[in-house]
Amino acid sequence: MGLKIGDTAPNFQADTTEGKIDFHEWLGDSWGILYSHPADFTPVCTTEIGRTAQLKDEFAKRNTKVAVVSVDDVKSHNEWKKDVNETQNTSVEFPIIGDEDKKVANLYDMIHENASETATVRSVFFIGPDKKIKATIVYPASTGRNFAEILRVIDSLQLSAKHPVATPADWVPGNDVIIGLGVKDEEIEAKFPKGHKIIKPYLRTTPQPE
Repeated sequence: MGLKIGDTAPNFQADTTEGKIDFHEWLGDSWGILYSHPADFTPVCTTEIGRTAQLKDEFAKRNTKVAVVSVDDVKSHNEWKKDVNETQNTSVEFPIIGDEDKKVANLYDMIHENASETATVRSVFFIGPDKKIKATIVYPASTGRNFAEILRVIDSLQLSAKHPVATPADWVPGNDVIIGLGVKDEEIEAKFPKGHKIIKPYLRTTPQPE
């Protein structure tokens, strides 16, 4: 069985392009994203690594650290970084984990044998400051990730961690949110002073807190 939402993200020690890390220690009290690449020097991965670097300030605003794993060694990663920086007009400054023994890939069930027996699929793990897995997204090797969606998921997770709300379909920051079912009607006014709407007894909305 693979890792599930609510499970503790497995810890590991590894060499990376930013030096050796203990994953949990490196995360500290930040949110984290760990995602995988099938291999270095591949076209889709090059654009994804570049896009992550370009979004450095967006991740920092969200107190979120990003680490990437590929089943190649750090020497290969460092050579690949040169291509990423050149072709994507950026500077990669986050850890790319060396995983030639596939230790991390196997810990996080990133190799799906029916897709490939050796290469990782494009897994994304969203990890909270409590080191629990809060969400996952998995793409096949042929589909590049949507980083607007990754940021949107972080925003939703962080909002619901602070307030008893959920985010509706196609929500983006600034839109109304759904009041959690655990909030009683008589509690709404105190908890959500911006106002609210009761559409159905189970569907109550309010402007986004904060």
